[in-house]
Amino acid sequence: MVQVAVAQFAPGVNKDENLAAIGELTADAAARGARVVVFPEFAMFTAPRMDDRFVDSAEPLDGPFAGGLGDLARRHGVHLVAGMNERLADPSRISNTLVAVSPAGEIVAEYRKLHLYDAFGYRESDIVRAGEIGTPGTFTAGGVTFGMQTCYDVRFPEVTRRIVDAGADVLALPAEWVPGPLKEDHWRTLVRARAIENTIYVAAADQCAPTGAGNSVIVDPMGVVVAGLGEGPGIACGEVSPERVAAVREKNPSLRLRRFTVTQAD
Repeated sequence: MVQVAVAQFAPGVNKDENLAAIGELTADAAARGARVVVFPEFAMFTAPRMDDRFVDSAEPLDGPFAGGLGDLARRHGVHLVAGMNERLADPSRISNTLVAVSPAGEIVAEYRKLHLYDAFGYRESDIVRAGEIGTPGTFTAGGVTFGMQTCYDVRFPEVTRRIVDAGADVLALPAEWVPGPLKEDHWRTLVRARAIENTIYVAAADQCAPTGAGNSVIVDPMGVVVAGLGEGPGIACGEVSPERVAAVREKNPSLRLRRFTVTQAD
């Protein structure tokens, strides 16, 4: 059994201030017993609209932001998952990247957003390069296996299914879920659906206003909300248990009974 926290805040354009906010939330989560803390997408840097500022602020995985996460993870003895804009060789684009940092301060898993948010009037692909499809990265904390995916990917159930097939008991889901008509309802519905259909936990950490809709939540394999937040900054903690996953899969063996597999589209 592992205590997990989802941390909700509103990252801005000052990377030092964002890292300081992450530090304060990490300290709070660790004091409550959390061993894994999940932060939102673009926790490193967020501007009101996606433009060249995202490119200008991008860093490599061995840059100051990831290094700062490593320092915090070591100081508090936790795994941290957070979103960053990763610098690429192409000077006009970034990767929308998640990193998982261990209590040793090392990056132990990476995820680059597969499905870009070219919807609801946005064009993420103007700035971001989609990640390559490969074996999902996972990490283990307290005997529990975690996988990662990002925001808009939650609308594509096959993404989560591949992560479950890679052995994940818990999905860490950082997001910047842009507010709008019915968007909060979509968020809650999709997060619970991914948990129920895959019989896993989902720890979904969203940005809060003005750039995100909030409603960060931890959902168990039966779709039960273990812990959650409203519209403001803060953390929510809940326990994730491999025994709960096993018990639900015994009662509802949907993964074992399925007759279809996931294949890559052309």
